[in-house]
Amino acid sequence: MTSSGIKRRWQRVDGVLLLDKASGLTSNSALQGARRLFSAAKAGHTGTLDPLATGLLPLCFGEATKFSADLLNADKTYEADLLFGITTDTGDAEGAIVLQRPVAFTQSDLETALLGFLGPIRQIPPMYSALKRDGKPLYELARQGIEVEREAREVTIHELQLLDFSGDRCRLRVSCSKGTYIRTLAEDIGNILGCGAHLTALRRTVVGPLSIADAVTLEHLNTLTDEDRVRSLLAPDALLQTLPAIHLDDEETLKFSHGNPVNAVVAPGKCRVYGGNRLLGLGEADASGKVNPRRLVCV
Repeated sequence: MTSSGIKRRWQRVDGVLLLDKASGLTSNSALQGARRLFSAAKAGHTGTLDPLATGLLPLCFGEATKFSADLLNADKTYEADLLFGITTDTGDAEGAIVLQRPVAFTQSDLETALLGFLGPIRQIPPMYSALKRDGKPLYELARQGIEVEREAREVTIHELQLLDFSGDRCRLRVSCSKGTYIRTLAEDIGNILGCGAHLTALRRTVVGPLSIADAVTLEHLNTLTDEDRVRSLLAPDALLQTLPAIHLDDEETLKFSHGNPVNAVVAPGKCRVYGGNRLLGLGEADASGKVNPRRLVCV
């Protein structure tokens, strides 16, 4: 039901929306807000952003939801603002202050410290995270004052660039692998410098092949006509652009569309499969060149 009491008519919408999420919104509330604007029957996102964070949140509608998991493994890029000298219980500005220490390092000290975080590193996930223990999210335990042991996990920092520095604050550009906690990175950098730190702002600018430059806000979407809103969507295969593409003839298209493997010259692994100019779905090639259907698109 809508706020006026009229039952909403959901419709099939297929595509990918690059949303520029505002601060203060959960990823799910942003998703539901966009879904209502499109009256989309089916919607999902490709990985969450904390409420504090802003920036790129790719949303999937209809057939694109079948490929949302493929973007979860993608590298991501962030711009992060850190405040040194103050540690919070959440690792960001939304938490309570637990420790304050003097800040006494130079920009050169910071640049040297950052070099130590490049490449593969190990992180202990924060208690305020959605990871689960015995079926309960860690953040629920943290809110009850319960802390449990967490295993360190390996992540990779591809780039860590200092964009700005002023005394007790800095801004960093971080390009990293999936599973990287930028809050934890901020805390670890602060600890190496001997004063602690927490995250005051975070903006995601890149997810895999997708960029914030092409994203729109909920506010902007709300001003568009239904036709212009639909034109803001990318095709479902926007999530698969890093995968090799194969194009099938009519006979192979029919076989693949019915769930049968086809032969193609392609490297082993996942691939985008097309029949003519139409996406058929996601395939996976084996060493012999046989491509097995993994997820098919409904016409």
